[in-house]
Amino acid sequence: MQVIPADQEGVVSRAVSVLRAGGAVVYPTDTLYALGCDATNAEAVRRVFQIKRRPLDKPLPIAVANIEMMRRYCELDERAERLARALLPGALTLLLKKKHLPDILTSGSPKVAVRIPANELALKITAALGRPVVATSANISGEPPPVSAQEALAQLRGVELVIDAGVLARERVPSTIYDPEEGRIIRQGKIDRSTIEEVLRE
Repeated sequence: MQVIPADQEGVVSRAVSVLRAGGAVVYPTDTLYALGCDATNAEAVRRVFQIKRRPLDKPLPIAVANIEMMRRYCELDERAERLARALLPGALTLLLKKKHLPDILTSGSPKVAVRIPANELALKITAALGRPVVATSANISGEPPPVSAQEALAQLRGVELVIDAGVLARERVPSTIYDPEEGRIIRQGKIDRSTIEEVLRE
């Protein structure tokens, strides 16, 4: 396992080379530290489940670099498009019908949880890879999600690269997960229902 600071030269290319080789990376987002791999690589996804000790029936979320990439791997209806344009990048995860993604990622579900994190490094890594990156919290399943690289390091084994961007937040608040098709909040996080409803009313 290699630990490098987020401001080190070449950090993006180093992360991308690990991801392309099927490896796992701990990286910062705008909410918490995430554990990621190439979301289109079924074997890499299986490793992330193993590293987190996460049951295979609990789907993994993904991060994309922009709405165009989101559209390439998910189906966006009008409501999803409006929310994405208004609130992303940011702490909103949309539950959308997937395209070109392995079934293991979503535990066989036709939908995937996807967001665009408001973190420059996370966006650069995903854009440079050119494919979605798994964006699950970098902790053992059931344990507190990490706000520092040290917290992630204390829990996880088998990760090739950890990118240390210091302490990200004082509170361990994840993104809000919302299903636009059903109009339902799956997980309450940083963005509240009133903000979502205001966007959809406009």
